[in-house]
Amino acid sequence: MAPRETSADSGIDGQSSTRSQTAASGAPTANVDVDPDPATQAGAVADAVADGPVEVTSAFSSLSIHSYRMLWWAGTFSFMAVQMQFLLRGILAWDLTEREGALGLVYLFFGVSMLIATPLGGVAADRLPNRKVLMGSQVVLVAGATGMGVVVVADIAQLWMLIVAAVATGTAFGFYGPARIAFAAKLVGRDQLGNAITLSMLSLNGTRVFAPAFAGMLAGIAFFGIGGAYLVSAMFSILSLLFLMRCPEGEVVVSTSTSGPFTEIANGVRYVKADPPLRRLIISSFFVIMFGFNYVAFIPALVKDVFELSDGFVGLLMSGSAVGAIAVSFLLARHADGPHARRLMIISGVCFGGAVVALSVAPVFALAVLAVSFVGAGAAGYQSLSNTIALAMTEDSHQGRVQSLLMLSFAGFGIAALPLGLLAEAIGLRYAMALMGIVAVTASMAYVLLERAGSDAEIDSRAAQPPGSLPAG
Repeated sequence: MAPRETSADSGIDGQSSTRSQTAASGAPTANVDVDPDPATQAGAVADAVADGPVEVTSAFSSLSIHSYRMLWWAGTFSFMAVQMQFLLRGILAWDLTEREGALGLVYLFFGVSMLIATPLGGVAADRLPNRKVLMGSQVVLVAGATGMGVVVVADIAQLWMLIVAAVATGTAFGFYGPARIAFAAKLVGRDQLGNAITLSMLSLNGTRVFAPAFAGMLAGIAFFGIGGAYLVSAMFSILSLLFLMRCPEGEVVVSTSTSGPFTEIANGVRYVKADPPLRRLIISSFFVIMFGFNYVAFIPALVKDVFELSDGFVGLLMSGSAVGAIAVSFLLARHADGPHARRLMIISGVCFGGAVVALSVAPVFALAVLAVSFVGAGAAGYQSLSNTIALAMTEDSHQGRVQSLLMLSFAGFGIAALPLGLLAEAIGLRYAMALMGIVAVTASMAYVLLERAGSDAEIDSRAAQPPGSLPAG
């Protein structure tokens, strides 16, 4: 197994994983503080420049790589299909039952299926050719969307069919997410990993603007309706498949372990547990995303019950969030691989949580639109940078499983919507949303404090070792 790289890409903001440094030097090396003094940081940047560029010179540099460009387009069309289905699933569930509980039930099954599938998807990303995993996931998405389109057009749709389709979609995405990120890392290399992930976030957030509006427009046209809109989303998934077919087939399968999948999942958990900086990052990310990102589930209630506006304003508020996310993705594309990525991630997390609190107390809709644009910006920045930093700290043989652990927070986000909804009913929607933002800010700040404490402890541990145990030079 190749040792983890120890260039500037592995140690963002002057900080690198203890495991990577030990592998390179043969002895423990202390982490640098999250926010080092200027001299230390200048030295880290100088060393990084000596090894290679620390910042990406072009916001779209990864797209100059043909294989990644094909993967990017495949992801864009896949995101378009899935974002359309998110809206269509809610409309159809309401039309079939006219009950809010049915909406929660469908999304609960989606979240549980993703929770179960994501760790297995991480193992598949490490053990199987990534392109085949991605294509298999897309086939499932095509089948689910086509099936729902056919039953709706035939006027035989039932709630259980929608639940089955939601489970299929959640399972497919549990495999798709880790494989896509792991494949991107192989195609662009570590030097441009942050740029590639940020551009993926750009396509995701771009589809958040257009896909729901497009799906709603199709659903409202008699010729298409909900069934026709589902079939159009299936066509986008087919386009994704066609672009995946143009990606290289001969990617290296890093892990050739013959252990069972559950043993491999346990190995991935042990891998993270043995790396304190990586463990702290994943745990803090879990709380930020699981609680903070749930603001999305309560946007309709905020618009209708608090501001007493129509359904059209729900889409407007969601678009405001996506516009903020797109703007910050453009800005971060140049700096996601630079020496300040960790600091930018922390700032993004704090701003995200603070903006959720601001959204919860916005007195008028116009201020809510302003607040939600900052929510989207902070969310996109935090998500893309936390992914970049975590994968830069991870050996190639474990990237799929580490990515799957990061994705578990999104499965938890779907499951947590129900208890948070009950909390909102008990204490009020504004108070519940404010609490979500406070948890996100607290988790981001706790990460800073734990990083400082962990770094100090590792420095003290190194200083306490006998001189003979340290390398001579």
